[in-house]
Amino acid sequence: MKVNILFSANEENWNRYKTPLKEALDATSLDYNLGTGFVPSEVNYIIYAPSSLLQDFSPYTNLKAVLNLWAGVEGVTSNKTLKVPLARMVDVGLTSGMVEWVTGHTLRHHLGIDKHIHGQDGTWRSDVPPLAKDRVVTILGLGTLGTACGITLKKLGFNVRGWSRTNKKVDGISCFFGDDQIDPSLMEADIVILLLPDTQLTQNILNQHTLYLLKRGAFVLNPGRGPLIDDVALLEALDSGQIEHATLDVFRIEPLPKSHRYWSHTKVTVVPHKASDTRPRTSAQVIAMNIQRAENGLELLHLVDRDIGY
Repeated sequence: MKVNILFSANEENWNRYKTPLKEALDATSLDYNLGTGFVPSEVNYIIYAPSSLLQDFSPYTNLKAVLNLWAGVEGVTSNKTLKVPLARMVDVGLTSGMVEWVTGHTLRHHLGIDKHIHGQDGTWRSDVPPLAKDRVVTILGLGTLGTACGITLKKLGFNVRGWSRTNKKVDGISCFFGDDQIDPSLMEADIVILLLPDTQLTQNILNQHTLYLLKRGAFVLNPGRGPLIDDVALLEALDSGQIEHATLDVFRIEPLPKSHRYWSHTKVTVVPHKASDTRPRTSAQVIAMNIQRAENGLELLHLVDRDIGY
């Protein structure tokens, strides 16, 4: 019996994903129909973007699972009509892209590259940066992305700390966990990287208190979620010199309004939510594999715990 797979996202994404999804599904043993229009009661799986017009899952009475297109699931976890398992996207392409972005901007700030890019004024600058081993980098969030970034930075010689809500162990990384260890993980850090999900427990985790635990002149990278940072507190810390520079890829409102002070602040780099993106070919393989697992009676990979929000 064929399984019906509904792609629920905008037309642009359908055009990007249609061929890779068909190729990935054809490589399995599944007998399937894939499309954007089915009678709701006939749908077995939904490949889903939280921005989709589909917000009421009640009519999908034969639905087995929802497979999120993106890593972020905060747009769907609170949907009370969703009663079936939800899988987030964990994609090798997304992970590789994030590692490259984080590594690039960490090295940019570590080496003081901006001084030379923007300092072509005839002044011979002879500042020598410290070695990586003398820089403390704290990563808030030791999920798939945070762990991969931490391992790469450790290989480059950085003194890497990681914090997560639950106890984790990663070779070469000093791991902290729980509310009582957030402050020690940030103490005197040179660079902080935010790779946490957006939940009630993580919002404003960088605030007036925690920003001032960092070493004076520290750098902030946020490719995670906008609400992780108290924007007012960050701007104050930038103005005071406590934070030397913030490179921000995500914001509470996107696109970031033109009037927002981040655009004009000389110590802020605004990136338009492009730190890393889900790659259609590799993510299609993850989705096809997960549907195959479900049809074989196996548990889905990357299941979301909706009680904690990720």
